[in-house]
Amino acid sequence: MQRFYREYYRKYIQALQTVVNKDDRARLTKAYQTAAILFEVLRAVNDSQSVEVDQAIQAAVYALRNTRGLPWPKDQDKKPEEKNTGKDLLDWLQAMFGFQKDNVSNQREHLILLLANVHIRKIPKADQQPKLDDKALDDVMKKLFKNYKKWCKYLGRKSSLWLPTIQQEVQQRKLLYMGLYLLIWGEAANLRFMPECICYIYHHMAFELYGMLAGNVSPMTGENVRPAYGGDEEAFLTKVVTPIYKVIEKEAERSKTMKSKHSHWRNYDDLNEYFCLEYRSRSDVVLSVPFNLKQAKKTLHALPVLLKSIFLVVIQENRSAGNVHWMGKVNFVEIRSFWHIFRSFDRMWILLILSLQAMIIIAWNGGTPSDIFDAGVFKKVLSILFLQAILKLGQGI
Repeated sequence: MQRFYREYYRKYIQALQTVVNKDDRARLTKAYQTAAILFEVLRAVNDSQSVEVDQAIQAAVYALRNTRGLPWPKDQDKKPEEKNTGKDLLDWLQAMFGFQKDNVSNQREHLILLLANVHIRKIPKADQQPKLDDKALDDVMKKLFKNYKKWCKYLGRKSSLWLPTIQQEVQQRKLLYMGLYLLIWGEAANLRFMPECICYIYHHMAFELYGMLAGNVSPMTGENVRPAYGGDEEAFLTKVVTPIYKVIEKEAERSKTMKSKHSHWRNYDDLNEYFCLEYRSRSDVVLSVPFNLKQAKKTLHALPVLLKSIFLVVIQENRSAGNVHWMGKVNFVEIRSFWHIFRSFDRMWILLILSLQAMIIIAWNGGTPSDIFDAGVFKKVLSILFLQAILKLGQGI
């Protein structure tokens, strides 16, 4: 109905806006009258047709809108009518950490559908009062933080997923943790290629989230804990994602030079591997990321060091200062040579060599394919197994 109204307006009204002829002006007047009637019909249809929303989705939406007790920024505290109108937990995360508006909209829909999908499986028969099931929330949270918990276990770090003791606040805190992770993941494609980097960023931002909700005071500033990079509008993109992108961009430019060898530039895997290395020196390096943290030695025993937005810029820019050094490739470096063509297609070469040996044996003992059923010839053909073992040994060397 809406499309028909738009087509009618464009064809019969806009086309006659600039007419001068008396007959055309009469047609324009009649078209206006018809359009007015169509508009009334369209409004009546829209008023009578209500959109039915699944109760599982309603339950997820109601849970996300529980912003009770959250410390909003001062500029939004001045406008309480705006703060409480349609705001949810992801809006609060956007206001505190500076995520992109479109990213918040996308991840809100993402999280609602994830929760509703699991909720409807747990409770197929919906209740009159939609309420998000705690088991559904735990299932989604378990799958979402599976890699993060493995990362913490591998590095020997305690998880930043700290829950409150008040039972009424547990669901809200879980949703905040999940929303924060999805917003970090969805901010830029560059982060999605580096899952351990996401874990590192999330580890510190989740700690900051806990500090903001608990009202902790930063020992470095003497004020309430705030995001290390500020938290202004789109601050996460400009101060966290952009430095990472700049380093990747420089490495990509390095790979395009003709003189650059494969082992002299880094890709996403190499940069990502910085964030899953074991400790070297607990007094100097946190999580073995290659940047200098001597200025933070005094606070290491008390709390995790807050996220520094320049940690990847330091890798590139301060190489000459001696503070950090370019680490290059991390673990595995592929050495390319003339033998690379044989190593990459080793299975094909082994198949061709064994087939050649079998054909030579058959040709030497009669020359017809049916000779392979002869016991003596078949025994000689089985000698290709010894050659296969020798080729496998050569491949391993």
